[in-house]
Amino acid sequence: MNKSNNKNLHKASKAKNDEFYTQYPDIEKEVNAYIEYDPDAFKNKTILLPCDDPEWSNFTKYFAQNFKKLKLKKLVSTSYAIESKNYKRSYQTTLSEKNNPKFDKKKTRIKGKIFTLTKNKTGDNRIDIEDLDWQYMKEDGDFRSKEVKRLRDEADIIITNPPFSLFREFLAWIVEAKKQFLIIGNMNAITYKQVFPLIKENKIWLGVKNGAKTYIKPDKTEQKMGNTCWFTNIEHGRRHQPLSLMTMKDNLKYNKNLKDKKYYDKYDNYNAIEVPAINAIPSDYKGLMGVPISFLNKYNPKQFKILQCSAYSDKNNYGSGALYVKGKKRYARILIKHKKIKGE
Repeated sequence: MNKSNNKNLHKASKAKNDEFYTQYPDIEKEVNAYIEYDPDAFKNKTILLPCDDPEWSNFTKYFAQNFKKLKLKKLVSTSYAIESKNYKRSYQTTLSEKNNPKFDKKKTRIKGKIFTLTKNKTGDNRIDIEDLDWQYMKEDGDFRSKEVKRLRDEADIIITNPPFSLFREFLAWIVEAKKQFLIIGNMNAITYKQVFPLIKENKIWLGVKNGAKTYIKPDKTEQKMGNTCWFTNIEHGRRHQPLSLMTMKDNLKYNKNLKDKKYYDKYDNYNAIEVPAINAIPSDYKGLMGVPISFLNKYNPKQFKILQCSAYSDKNNYGSGALYVKGKKRYARILIKHKKIKGE
C-alpha cells in the first residue's frame, strides 16, 4: 500500500472534505468492461447519478454521450446545493447556468438540481449532454433526502463516486433499495463490517479496473489516490476467470515472495497459512489461507470460498481479529479456501 496515498484518503475522510471528481477515461474503461461481457448490461435501464453535477463531473458527460451506445432508457443526474458543500466559499456559478432562463440566484445556492435525459431535443440527430433538461429540486439534493430516495427507487442502476466519508451510509442506501450499482470507494472499505459480509455472501464484488490513480478536486487541481477501487453487483468477465496457480511445492521453489522459505508460515493465533501475495496461493492446499485484501481483484466465486476477514471482530463472527506470524501483526487478511482442488 502506498502510505502517502492512503494518508490522503484518511485526511479527506476525517475532514469530510472529500469531494474528488473521477476522470472521463477511468469511467469509460470500467463501463466498457461490462459491455464487453454483456452488450445489453445497460439496455432499457434508467441510470441515476446522485449528487453528480454535470458542470463539473464526468459521470453525466460520459453517460449522456454514450446514451445510444449503451441503449439507455433514461438518465437522471442530481447535484448538491452549493450551501451544503464544504468548498462553497470557492465555488463559482458557471456562465452556462447564469445565462439560462431558469437561473434563480437564491435557489442556486440552497437547492439541488435534477438533470434528465431521454431523447434528442436539439435536432442534431445525436444524444449528448446538450440534450439534458434541468430544474431546481425542492430540497438540497442530498442522497438521503426523500426527493432523491424517490429517484433511487425509480432507477435500475446507481452509478457515482460518493464522498469517502459517507461510503458506508451510501452503500447501505443502495442495498436497502436492492438496486444494481457501480460506485468508487477506498479499497480498505472491504474490511468494514457493513461491507465485508456482503462480499462474503457474494452480494457485491469489486469492479474490473482499479478506481483511479488521479482524481480532480473542486479547485481543478489533481489529487493522487492509489488505494481506490470500484464496487459493484453487476456481472463482468474478470470475475469468472480462474486464477492460474502453482502447487505449494513449486511456489516454495520458484516464487520470489517465498524466497528462502521451506514452508508456508502459519498464524500464531489461527489455524491457517499466511500467503503473502496472490500469486503465492498454492493450488493444492486444502486448508484455510490468509491472503491480502487485494485478492478480491482476482476473486472467482467458483474457484474460492471466502470465510472471514481478519481486520475486525463482531458478534456475527465475520472477522477473526488481528492475525500474527511469529509475534508480528499482519495487515488485514481475507481467509479463503479452495472450493475444489484440481485433480480431486
